[in-house]
Amino acid sequence: QIDSPREGDGRIIDDEPIAELFPETSIMFSDIVGFTKWSSERSPNEVFQLLEQIFWEFDEIATRLNIFKLGTIGDCYIAVTGIPDPVADHATVLAQFAVEARDKVQEVCLDLDKEGLATAKLDMRF
Repeated sequence: QIDSPREGDGRIIDDEPIAELFPETSIMFSDIVGFTKWSSERSPNEVFQLLEQIFWEFDEIATRLNIFKLGTIGDCYIAVTGIPDPVADHATVLAQFAVEARDKVQEVCLDLDKEGLATAKLDMRF
């Protein structure tokens, strides 16, 4: 049996949904291929260095393309277009972000590999 809220018990009794509908929206989840194994063999500082550099680059691309970053969870970067403002070509814009982000990951990983972090085999999956 579902316990329904009663007036005065501190719970919301309004039947209106708290979510909004955004039909002109695309969302992207990305993660680093090979990250789990790589990070298990690295120091926390090395893991942080990789993630900080990659996500900083992603943030720069997102700002330029007006992409909204929802957040990061571990090596996962979550981005969306069309929120909070509708974007007619939301899917195209997010696809452009993914292409640029993947290129940047390869560049960052090659640079860090030259510094001895063994990141050349890492890649991004969207």
